[in-house]
Amino acid sequence: MGWASGRGARVELRDIEIFLTLAEELHFGRTADRLHVSQARVSQSIAKQERQIGARLFTRNSRRVELTAIGEQLRHDLGAGYRRILDGTRAAAAAAGRATRTLTLGLHGPQPLDQAHILDLFRSRHPEIDLRIKEMTFADPFGPLRDGSVEVATAWLPVREPDLTVGPVVVAEPAVIMVAAEHPLARRDAVSMEDLADWTLPHCATPIPEYWQQTLVPTHTPGGRPIRRGPKVSTFQEVAAVVAAGTAICVVHGVAARYYPWPGLRYLRPVDAPTVGWALIWPTAGETAPVRELARAVRDAEPPTAV
Repeated sequence: MGWASGRGARVELRDIEIFLTLAEELHFGRTADRLHVSQARVSQSIAKQERQIGARLFTRNSRRVELTAIGEQLRHDLGAGYRRILDGTRAAAAAAGRATRTLTLGLHGPQPLDQAHILDLFRSRHPEIDLRIKEMTFADPFGPLRDGSVEVATAWLPVREPDLTVGPVVVAEPAVIMVAAEHPLARRDAVSMEDLADWTLPHCATPIPEYWQQTLVPTHTPGGRPIRRGPKVSTFQEVAAVVAAGTAICVVHGVAARYYPWPGLRYLRPVDAPTVGWALIWPTAGETAPVRELARAVRDAEPPTAV
């Protein structure tokens, strides 16, 4: 789909989206992040439109980007029309009975509850999309994305998989150390990540990228002391079992302390606790409009007010 310029050339709808987004953000990097394209793609699109229109749409220097008078007029003229195109397309699809779609989202542990504000926002915006939740495990963080079981998922950072796109951060919070209720560390006034060197950590029983496992199961403390690895585990329940038995301690996400206050376990906040972020990820080749809309909901959702 394209629109004709005064010189008879055609500009694709994606180029209009890039122009309108840049007109709003006034920043090439933020525009690229928001649309999940490269900055080069944004620059190329704007340059093409300026050639076809025959005038500059933006002025830019090393510090700021601004709309020209022609760019401001174009933004005004295109904005309402672009929204009408999107609304019309959705209405036509609904009338044709093609509006109901399914989006399968892979989440870990209590995330369907902890991130309900994001899911609610997405569903309110897109009642025509059936959002289905599938449980993910750390033992196979990327497999369901690659075999098509889920279309989009969450994963803790970093994610360095060449076939996967890393989208917006869903949540970021300090890690905690899970220990048995009677563990010596539980009697301390303060603990640090250096204390890990004195104990054993469980690690994944299945092959997963080592760089990814290092986030929660490091081989060395921040000061360089080696950390022992012991029991092999495949689920959070197995982690909790070996910790409660006193066989190991484990670094876990802060959300665990809120949702898994089980008898026999304690959660300790190290004074130097690292912040662990979770992001939305999806196969780059499988990016769809519903996936982009879910990413937009992640960016737009307001976190729930703490009680």
